[in-house]
Amino acid sequence: MPSPLPPTRVPLAERVPVLLSCALSCAGSALLLCSQALWPELRTRPRQLLLHLSLADLLSALSYFYGVLRDFQGTSWDCVLQGALSTFANTSSFFWTMAIALYLYLSIVRGSPAGQGLLWGFHAVSWGVPLAITVAAVALRKIGYDASNVSVGWCWVNLDAEDRLLWMLLAGKLWEILAYVTLPVLYLLIRKHINRAHAALSEYRPILPAAPALRPRASLADKKLILIPLIFIFLRIWSTVRFVLTLCDSPAVQNPVLVVLHGIGNTFQGGANCILFVLCTRAVRARLLALLCCSPSAELPWHGQGPPGPWQRPQTHGDGDKDRDKDLDVPKPLLPST
Repeated sequence: MPSPLPPTRVPLAERVPVLLSCALSCAGSALLLCSQALWPELRTRPRQLLLHLSLADLLSALSYFYGVLRDFQGTSWDCVLQGALSTFANTSSFFWTMAIALYLYLSIVRGSPAGQGLLWGFHAVSWGVPLAITVAAVALRKIGYDASNVSVGWCWVNLDAEDRLLWMLLAGKLWEILAYVTLPVLYLLIRKHINRAHAALSEYRPILPAAPALRPRASLADKKLILIPLIFIFLRIWSTVRFVLTLCDSPAVQNPVLVVLHGIGNTFQGGANCILFVLCTRAVRARLLALLCCSPSAELPWHGQGPPGPWQRPQTHGDGDKDRDKDLDVPKPLLPST
C-alpha cells in the first residue's frame, strides 16, 4: 500500500458545521429516547430496536463531537479512548440499522413475528461484534491518529499500522458497505410486498367503508421505505469516498467540501432518524405537539371514535409482537396476519 498522505488540516470553518451536526444528532437521539420514556404505548418492537440504534447514535455523536473539538494532531490517551468509543458506537449503529430492516422484512413480508431468540440474537451481534472488534483493536494498538484523511479531526485506525486496511474494514468500512447493499434490497422487498397487497385489496375497496383512507397511509409508508436506505447511503457515502481516495493516495481526499460532507454524514444519523421516526410519524408527532402545547390528552385523535388506525394504543399479536406497522404508517389491512 502506498505511504499515507500528508495530514488533512481541518480549519475552524470546516469544524463548526460538523460540531453543529453532532449537536443536532445528540438532540435527535435524545428525543427518540425520551419518546420511549414518556409514552409507553409507543414501545412497539420496531421502536424497541430503534431505541438501541438511538443509544449507539448518541454515543457516536458524543465521541465525534469530542474528537472534532480536539482536532487531534497525534496519538494520545484521549485519542485512543475517543477512537475506541466512536468505533464501537459507529459499528454498532450499522448493525442495529440492518437489524431493524431485517426485522421489518421478516414481520411484514414473511409474516413471521420475531421471537425472543431473534431479538437476543440482534443484541448479541449488534453489541457483541463491535465490542469484540474494538477491544481487539485497542489491545493490538490499532486505534490512533489517522491524520484526518479518513476522519474529520477525530481518531480512528492508526494509518501507521501495516495492516491498516484490514482494521479499517473490520472497524467500520466492511459493515458500512454491507449496509449499502442490504438496506436497499430489504426495503425494496418490503415496499414491493406492500404495493402488491395494496393492489390486491383495491378490488374490495367499494365494499370497505374505511378503504379510501388507506391510500394516503400506504403512500406515506411507500415514501419512508424509499427514504430510509437513500438517506443512509447519502449520509455515509462521503466517508466511503474518502476511504477509497486515501487507499489510492489521492490528494482529493483533502478537498474541503468533501471533508465537511464526510463530517456531517458520519455524525448526523441520529438527527436523520429523529426526522423520520419522530417528526414524520404522526402518532409520535401528535403526542409531542400536545406535550409542547400543553394540550389535554383527550383532544388527541387516538382517544376519539373511528376505525382502527395508527393513533390507537398498540394491540398484542401472537408472542407479544405489537403493531409492527405503526412506525411506518402502514395500514393494517396491508400486513400479513399473525
